[in-house]
Amino acid sequence: MAHILITSGPTRQYIDPVRYMTNGSSGRMGSTLAAAAIAAGHDVTIISGPVQVDYPIEARAISVITTEEMLAACEAEFPRCDGLIGVAAPCDYRPERVEGHKIAKTGEPLTLHLIETPDVVATMGAKKQAAQWVVGFALETEDARFRALVKLEKKNCDLIVLNGPEAMNAAENRVEILDRAGEVVAMLSGPKEDVAAGIMQAIQIKLMKSE
Repeated sequence: MAHILITSGPTRQYIDPVRYMTNGSSGRMGSTLAAAAIAAGHDVTIISGPVQVDYPIEARAISVITTEEMLAACEAEFPRCDGLIGVAAPCDYRPERVEGHKIAKTGEPLTLHLIETPDVVATMGAKKQAAQWVVGFALETEDARFRALVKLEKKNCDLIVLNGPEAMNAAENRVEILDRAGEVVAMLSGPKEDVAAGIMQAIQIKLMKSE
């Protein structure tokens, strides 16, 4: 069976020692995907940002905080894995300058200069070997399928899972799985446990035929 690397949850990008930017990712989809992969007989390593959910005890979990830390952990772990499921929602931007002290209120607007963080899935997609595969996730609010396919191509993914903002911190999800030809491999909806099982089944059929 395969050794699967799963990224999960949000990341945090600090503004000062106590404040940070993040998003509403809960880690639930990552946890249910890990459980589905384990149920299918695979070994799982999870690289997770700060979450409240529990991951399966059978999985090896690595905790990170920032997007840069998530990328570094992936670069260390991915060479030993057969595939990556990038379900995490890393923070896309970080402050250009992180203050060394708590920023005091002044009654005036505060301007933050933001720069992009590294793209974890795209970096792994560029580094994958011939026998490895990468599955990305795309959360979109408009031109959803088109934007998801653009991401699939840019990040060198083998499949991409498209969902919407209602998936954030929710018990249920609705997704489309798209392949490199732009075809819809599966449309799934319901509790995240059921959706995760469907995603894992699609990965096994499309990317793990010899497993």
